[in-house]
Amino acid sequence: MQDSYEPPERAVLVTVDTGAYDYISSLSELRELAKTAGAEVLDSFVQSRPAPDAATYVGEGKLTEIRAFCEENQVSLLIFDDELTGSQTRNIEDFTGIRAVDRTTLILDIFAQRARTHEGRLQVELAQQKYRLPRLLGLGTQLSRLGGGIGTRGPGETKLESDRRHIRRRIHALEEALEELSAQRARTRERRKKNNAVTVALVGYTNVGKSTLLNQLTSSEVYAKDQLFATLDPTARELALPNGQRVILVDTVGLIQRLPHQLVEAFHSTLEVAADADLILLVCDYSSPDRERQLDVAKELLDELGCGSTPVITVCNKVDMLDSPPPASNSRRVFVSAKNPETFPPLLQAIEEALSDRLCTMELLIPYSEGSLLHLIREKGQILSENYEASGIRVKATINRQYQKALSPYLTE
Repeated sequence: MQDSYEPPERAVLVTVDTGAYDYISSLSELRELAKTAGAEVLDSFVQSRPAPDAATYVGEGKLTEIRAFCEENQVSLLIFDDELTGSQTRNIEDFTGIRAVDRTTLILDIFAQRARTHEGRLQVELAQQKYRLPRLLGLGTQLSRLGGGIGTRGPGETKLESDRRHIRRRIHALEEALEELSAQRARTRERRKKNNAVTVALVGYTNVGKSTLLNQLTSSEVYAKDQLFATLDPTARELALPNGQRVILVDTVGLIQRLPHQLVEAFHSTLEVAADADLILLVCDYSSPDRERQLDVAKELLDELGCGSTPVITVCNKVDMLDSPPPASNSRRVFVSAKNPETFPPLLQAIEEALSDRLCTMELLIPYSEGSLLHLIREKGQILSENYEASGIRVKATINRQYQKALSPYLTE
């Protein structure tokens, strides 16, 4: 037997503090991204300057310092917390002799690892090709490089073609394929609307527990792990509420600050699930000191998708990690632990209240000959009381308004 274990790549993080954003939180996030991609981060280097160096991102003195550290510690990868141009990447690698990738390349690499469905893989490849196209001149032969290292995992071709026309043709083909898949999803949404199916979308920052929450609420086994971007493909499961109403709960791709616009564009059709939802559950990690920033990132994307009129319930997850009890829940903000179903009742009640206009309470007298209607009520609603009389079954029930017309002949005064 041969040992196929490959040690993680030894990496160093590099960023420039221009004052444009909180570089400390961004660098911390970059460290988690590198860990998710399979790298071991040894150290990080920060240089304060008004703007990144046009040729090498950081100054020559800082780059010399980085090179010396890498030689001493056998570092094989430099990860930059910004988008690098093709010429910057080439200059850095020529100067240090070490492979360099940027934040966008790192995220694309993680997405390439995580994509499981056909559509997910198409979306990732489209983002990769769009990112590579303007960098062809600077990167030279790099794009033909095969590899299993971070930043080199590609869309699955035997070699990455660096010819512009080939990449443009590939982008066009990917866009056509995704448009067809998007049209199929649009038809699915239309069928749901026609059937008056209620959709509730889980939206939020990456790794805040959306998939775990979906699994616990619906008794599912969707892939959920404590890592960034564990979910790329939307997953739908049926959720039965305490009042008998059944809704479709949909998990969506996680968000991150400064998410590459190529990915936002490629995954836009996937995120349309949130735009068409009847209710949005905006999930955050309440134990994180960055929770407000994470919520802001999610809210900005929802605004871009045109979800301004969609009701939103903020779900503050991971309260089990707090040192003190969380605040009291209300109809717009609830506090839960996705690992503890005992914390779910306030959330389910808030969902019911937000969707209450879709339900009605009816008092009916159903003849014994129409027993199928009673089965319909049990399946689609909640029976509040039930009495068997000589003329039929007297029922008081809460049910979706879509069935109101079919049941109205049996209303009692």
